[in-house]
Amino acid sequence: MSTLLEVSGVSVSFDGFRAINNLSIQIAEPEMRAVIGPNGAGKTTFMDIVTGKTRPDEGRITWGDRSISLIGMNESQIAQEGIGRKFQKPTVFEAQTVRENIVMALKNPRGPFDLLFKRRMSGLEDRVRGISDEIGLTDALDQTSGALSHGQKQWLEIGMLLAQDPRLLLVDEPAAGMTPAEREHTTDLLVRAAKTRAVVVVEHDMEFVRRLNCKVTCLHQGSVLAEGSLDHVTKNQDVIDVYLGR
Repeated sequence: MSTLLEVSGVSVSFDGFRAINNLSIQIAEPEMRAVIGPNGAGKTTFMDIVTGKTRPDEGRITWGDRSISLIGMNESQIAQEGIGRKFQKPTVFEAQTVRENIVMALKNPRGPFDLLFKRRMSGLEDRVRGISDEIGLTDALDQTSGALSHGQKQWLEIGMLLAQDPRLLLVDEPAAGMTPAEREHTTDLLVRAAKTRAVVVVEHDMEFVRRLNCKVTCLHQGSVLAEGSLDHVTKNQDVIDVYLGR
């Protein structure tokens, strides 16, 4: 596994509050990583700086085989580099069908040549079917997205991101508000995705994190407090004091 993303010595402050404090994290490809920590630990800001929504005050963020710097790139340039982000609240086009949502994602490719030349869409239906099979929504392809359950909307949004073929997928609290069966399906979906790319999941639900069965990074006050297996991290006294012992 090679390093895909390296965040090194990054800090960012908002009105004097240090949201990220000398943060260093490496993500490999492929890899599943869970990021945990108390509210205000810097989990969302970490995703904001990787996706270009927030610019750090100092530090380096290097990406990919060419170790290019993401600092200074805007959100759309970073997305074109192959970084996809799923927010906590699903953002699908509710008036459109599941199929139309997936087609829109496929027709919005990120490669420069795809943008210059109208991409041949001959295998479009096969690709739509492949993604709908992957996320478990093939039976719902002709339903409007607004009629889907909360969990199904989350899967559709993950499918729309997978349609862009990102190398890194950042996912914010995917298990929130789901039924046990939906959470299980979400676990399977993310674990499969992480076999061929990097997937970083920010999550509060320790049971969900345990099922991901991956390396865990615990943040506190904007830097890494502990890192390793979930058992290793949850036995760390500092983690118990600041996060688990509430």
